[in-house]
Amino acid sequence: MYGATIGYNCSYFKIIDNHYFGLKGMGIFEFERIKTLIEKYISSSSSTIIDIGGGTGKYSEWLAKKGHQVYLVEPVSKHIKIAQTRVNKLKNKFSVHLGESRKLEFPNNYADLIILHGPLYHLQKKEDRDLTISEAKRVLKNDGIILGFAINYTASTLVGLLNGLIHKKTFFAMCKEELTTGIHNQPDDFPWLLAEAYYHKPEQLKNEFINQELTYLNTYAVEGIAWLDKDYFSNMVNKSKRNTLNELVKITENDNSLLSFSPHMMIAVKKITTNDK
Repeated sequence: MYGATIGYNCSYFKIIDNHYFGLKGMGIFEFERIKTLIEKYISSSSSTIIDIGGGTGKYSEWLAKKGHQVYLVEPVSKHIKIAQTRVNKLKNKFSVHLGESRKLEFPNNYADLIILHGPLYHLQKKEDRDLTISEAKRVLKNDGIILGFAINYTASTLVGLLNGLIHKKTFFAMCKEELTTGIHNQPDDFPWLLAEAYYHKPEQLKNEFINQELTYLNTYAVEGIAWLDKDYFSNMVNKSKRNTLNELVKITENDNSLLSFSPHMMIAVKKITTNDK
């Protein structure tokens, strides 16, 4: 039994890093869920979209195939090479750029939609996250949308409670730091965890965008509470049970009182400027 919970834990924590989304563990289901969330905010059949921190281009490929003009911005050279290989096989291609969120190589008022896939949790310092949001706002057209993905400050603690790792001294110390400061650092005896990250409280995530004079639209639970199903993985491959779990996520996705039970969140904000600004 202990070995099974460790296996569950490894699968879960691998999808904490968005580069695993759609590839391993829970990410197979999260890929479809995140596509559904993104589609809520695509208003035209041919939008200009910048996918920042989009890893190897899984979402960029999907968006390009739907006819959008997509730019992938990624700081990891290895991921860039994989993404370029992906592009070479596509009819509807996307553009691949080695770069990072704090200094975007795009003009002002350029994109209809900007997706912040990794920066909000890979950047531990608030000033770096603020700069990321500021740059996204600069590049965004008026009435454009930013979708930002974040890791919930409760994520490790919930997993630790479910599988018993909360009783490991170093794991519990990590959880306490996340719960009190948001700072996540990988313990030496847990080498398979995400190395460094920042884990948000839902209200704090909202404030980081509002403070940049962006208009708040909504916050969504990505996994919601459905992942707490003790047989989540097996039930998600059963059509009837998957439908039940998906419906549960849908009816609770914007419930502020339940947001902290979802390992990941997506915030949606809008850039609204007036002529006199």
